[in-house]
Amino acid sequence: MRSMARAVITPRAGTRWAAAAAATTVLLAGCSANGSDSGAGDPVAGGEGLAAPAACAADGDKRQMRGTWLTTVRNIDWPSEPGLSAEEQKAELDAWLDESVEMGLNAVFLHARPTADAVYESDLEPWARYLTGEQGGDPGYDPLEYAVEEAHERGLEMHAWFNPYRVGLQDPDVENLADDHPVRQNPEWLVDFGTEAYVDPGNPEVREWVTSVIMDVVERYDIDGMHFDDFFYPYPKDGATFDDDASWEAHGGDFDDRGDWRRENVNQLMRDVHGQIQETKPWVSFGVSPFGIWRNDSTDPTGSPSSGLQSYDAQYADTRTWIEEGTVDYVAPQLYWERGFATADYEALTEWWADEVEGTGVDLYVGQAAYRLGDDGWTDDDALSSQLDFSGELDQVSGDIYFSIRSLRENGGAVEHLLDTHYARPALPPVIDSPGDEGPLADAPTGVSAQEGDGTVEVEWQRIEDARFYAVYRLPADAAQALEDGDDQAYCAALAPENLVGMTGGSTLTDTEPLEDGAGYVVTALDDYRAEGPVSEIADPRS
Repeated sequence: MRSMARAVITPRAGTRWAAAAAATTVLLAGCSANGSDSGAGDPVAGGEGLAAPAACAADGDKRQMRGTWLTTVRNIDWPSEPGLSAEEQKAELDAWLDESVEMGLNAVFLHARPTADAVYESDLEPWARYLTGEQGGDPGYDPLEYAVEEAHERGLEMHAWFNPYRVGLQDPDVENLADDHPVRQNPEWLVDFGTEAYVDPGNPEVREWVTSVIMDVVERYDIDGMHFDDFFYPYPKDGATFDDDASWEAHGGDFDDRGDWRRENVNQLMRDVHGQIQETKPWVSFGVSPFGIWRNDSTDPTGSPSSGLQSYDAQYADTRTWIEEGTVDYVAPQLYWERGFATADYEALTEWWADEVEGTGVDLYVGQAAYRLGDDGWTDDDALSSQLDFSGELDQVSGDIYFSIRSLRENGGAVEHLLDTHYARPALPPVIDSPGDEGPLADAPTGVSAQEGDGTVEVEWQRIEDARFYAVYRLPADAAQALEDGDDQAYCAALAPENLVGMTGGSTLTDTEPLEDGAGYVVTALDDYRAEGPVSEIADPRS
């Protein structure tokens, strides 16, 4: 598919095309101007382009996580109902991805393992019931594979969202487990918890199994991230007891306190998963979206100024340890409360989490409550953007993830307000730290051309090796002129946030808001770590 950049309001350059005519004809060293066959065949080697400096001062201004959760459990978001044909499911997924681009987002977190089953082809676990209506029912295609390919083509990251321990509700999930489900083959793994059931985090076989399922996906699919939500040990429920006496007696010998043992069970899973991802595909980010309160300051002086449920004590989720140990690449706490809410104030909790990640190298994204739109206190169109008015000013906050995408679709006014106030410009995803800090792995794209249409400009190039995504920039005359100097300042001026048109995984992108006066377009390639390589030659749509 051809990528279309969402319309972005940009300042009009003050000089004429003619003033930069010389700059638009310059080809940077090693770059080919032949764009007649871009996008055809296998990727080609990139050009040398203008070498990227170590960093530009404004790099952080154009890097931001803008994600949304796409939920499969109970068919909350997708598919809209079980039993749709493969083509119907694909069409619905395409629509969600298209809308993600239109909403200014750059990442989708697909619920790929909702209830110890798979929204992908697996030899380890059965197909999820939400696809066909029956666990184990083959939908006729591989949804995760399709989702990754289609998301990348649109310039969206695709993260696989997993529930590590939840098997689901007694009815319908546990009562209707497929005959070949691992829990049927290993019934000692299962712990009933009221109307729910979980596999036992205290059983080492469970941890090994869960890790193997995760790594199977990491190894076989070109995902951008592996994501856990807040389901570790279950949320407390009246009358329900998590009976892990057997595993406590068998494996808790080194601990005096069962709570400490439970936390260590979860900690070890996080270490195992993160460590194996780093060994296998270190560009795949690993993160978690815990409940928004770690501990209250009334319980622990270092906790947050809040008075709600504590995930450290209730779910044995010690997020602080994961941050300190670096066994997560990011945290996205579910800060689903409004500013000024006495029990859990959004501002106070955001600041607390910002302090937790400060200086650790762990990124902080805020889990945003799109599902609350329409509730008391969340009725105005600025209900989401007002949250970002505060958290977006904190240096430690690197973006947001919204639950869930259907709520965004159904509340267009809130989305438009976000677009106007915070997402007026596109954003590239955050960079993933690469082992050894090797620097950008992708060269400059080649064969770049720009063709004027009816109020648009289509930019085209050849796919090159080592490119995961491509970023397109429209240049005002002064930035194009500066590129002739070939220094760091010229590179940074060209790749300034205000010049970014958009990101795509394809070989074309249509600019729907071209400058009236400007000097052309350049393209960069983002490697697997999302690091940006050198600038291509300048393509002049009027030449």
